[in-house]
Amino acid sequence: MPFQPTSDPAKRQAAQHLEQCLRDLAFEAGAAGADLNESRRFLVADLLSQAWQVRGFGLTAAKAAELVEQRLHRLSTLHPVLSQFCQDQFGWPNYSLTHCWELWLPLAEQLILWQNVLQRPLIQGILGGQGTGKTTLTRILAAILSQMGRQVAYLSIDDLYKTYAERQQLQRFEPRFSWRGPPGTHDVELGLAVLQRFHQGQFPVAVPRFDKSLHDGAGDRTQPERVAQADIVLFEGWFVGVRPIDSGQFTQAPPPIVTAADREFAQMVNHQLQDYLPLWDLLDRWLVLYPTNYRFSQQWRWQAEQQMQATGRSGMSAAAVGEFVEYFWRALHPELFIKPLLQSEAVDLVVELGSHHQIEAIYCPGVESGVDLSADSSAGPSAASSS
Repeated sequence: MPFQPTSDPAKRQAAQHLEQCLRDLAFEAGAAGADLNESRRFLVADLLSQAWQVRGFGLTAAKAAELVEQRLHRLSTLHPVLSQFCQDQFGWPNYSLTHCWELWLPLAEQLILWQNVLQRPLIQGILGGQGTGKTTLTRILAAILSQMGRQVAYLSIDDLYKTYAERQQLQRFEPRFSWRGPPGTHDVELGLAVLQRFHQGQFPVAVPRFDKSLHDGAGDRTQPERVAQADIVLFEGWFVGVRPIDSGQFTQAPPPIVTAADREFAQMVNHQLQDYLPLWDLLDRWLVLYPTNYRFSQQWRWQAEQQMQATGRSGMSAAAVGEFVEYFWRALHPELFIKPLLQSEAVDLVVELGSHHQIEAIYCPGVESGVDLSADSSAGPSAASSS
């Protein structure tokens, strides 16, 4: 199973009820007429309880009922395609209907509304630490949006790594860049050139690609992908959108930033973030995948290694995984750089994740502080449902 249920009994029961309602209504699972009406009322009430959707789609009770019917139809149409996609791409025997209903479908609709207003390609930033599922979300959104008639391009911060030769030279100059990944190991100018072409609608766009398997796992740039057209660009990465912080915060930094050398490294990486600001300025919208405990990343990374080793491939030991993850915490500690974003009006959407990747909360920091983030409330749900 790609997603495990929450350990909270009340939340688990609510999720199970939501899934059963979706099966009854979208897949005609055999519930009686009165039960179906009750399921519809439940879905409408659930939708109206989601502040980010109420604001984003300009919902009233009547519009919510209309949107529920549209989504149920879309879910029933999309289900066979999405099931096959998740099985082929991720090896999932099935996917989470609750994730699809609560996040994937409404987020895809929201992206379409935002792009309709821009009348040019939308550049959507997706920030998520190791193991949060940012790449998975990107692929699923691309599949759903494609079924909704939109052309999607995707770019990872990993695709912007400097070449193998450039990184070898960088490591000789700065040995602390022992792993690719931290700010300073990317070709920012290349990223700017790519995003600017998308922003200006100058097609085709040569999108860089990076193969992590080359040079015994050190990785290198490969042949770029030619993108002839795109309505929405999904740009994901473990520090996409992250900005420098005041250097004084490193004096009382959390572990593993404990030694003078650790603090010096963290300050160096913090300074490197300045070079990425022109790249972040090209983001139209920004989503943050946030583990409720940043240490989940270590657990998720180890699970990924175990799954890889179970297929016969080589992988890191538990100790090596711990060292690997802590290296990135020394570079950009989540408590210093990511947690403050939960109150930032620069963020359009926060998705909080529990230890089993279950959704714990979805919200817009700007909405809670009274900032209207809707693309065009008067457009209503039908603007994203025309395809």
